[in-house]
Amino acid sequence: MMFSVKDKIALVTGGSRGLGLYAARGLLRAGAAKVYIASRSASACENAANALNKDPQISGKAVAIAGNFAKEEDIKRVFEFIAKDSGGKLDLVVANAGATWGAPFETHPSKAFDRVFDLNVKGVFLTIQAAEPLLARSGDKNDPARVIVIGSITGLSISSNGAGGTYGYLASKAAVHHLAKSLAVELAPRNITVNAIAPGFFPTKLANGLINMIGGETLAEINPRGRLGLPEDIEGMIVFLSSKPSAYVNGAVIPLDGGQHLVSKL
Repeated sequence: MMFSVKDKIALVTGGSRGLGLYAARGLLRAGAAKVYIASRSASACENAANALNKDPQISGKAVAIAGNFAKEEDIKRVFEFIAKDSGGKLDLVVANAGATWGAPFETHPSKAFDRVFDLNVKGVFLTIQAAEPLLARSGDKNDPARVIVIGSITGLSISSNGAGGTYGYLASKAAVHHLAKSLAVELAPRNITVNAIAPGFFPTKLANGLINMIGGETLAEINPRGRLGLPEDIEGMIVFLSSKPSAYVNGAVIPLDGGQHLVSKL
């Protein structure tokens, strides 16, 4: 099977819900042996892992591990657990954990930038840095280890922020796209590829506030594909970037928004 991740071991940060949960499910349904589900909430991770392990389409295993990926000590602890639990094997990291903050321009607090950048940019870097020793042992010339960074279409295109401007979030996603490209060059000689996905509007807890403010029907109507993102859209892209056919894809930032960034009317 060409698009398969059979027997691979992966970590998905922010994997207990939304895009992270879709990514974990897609990997397990495509044959992954084990996927570590990580987020700040231990109970949310356990609930997600339990649900995945009951999925009849999944033969591998989801494993819950709590950790705050804005904190270096938590990141180190997560990777120490993975190294011990997996016997030192890790083939893939999906760096998905993220945060946002909306406030008017005039009153947008500095702490919003700190919180968002700590997780969305610095946390991604520290996660990849901690994963590198395990990934470098897993990858080879023909089938490298993978890092997939979940960015955002808002890091590629500009639209009106409105009254609840997410200035730190927008800047963080542009920054993490550039970080992914930089690390793609740094890590490729170690048989690790780094790519980013830039999703548009997917109904998730993180995005629902903005979707509701603008209107889901409006967003669907102005999209060239006439709809919002579906779980299988992210699942399919994750599986592609994790499987053999993507071995020569490195440093890409892939829009996943139905083409909305090309015709944005927001």
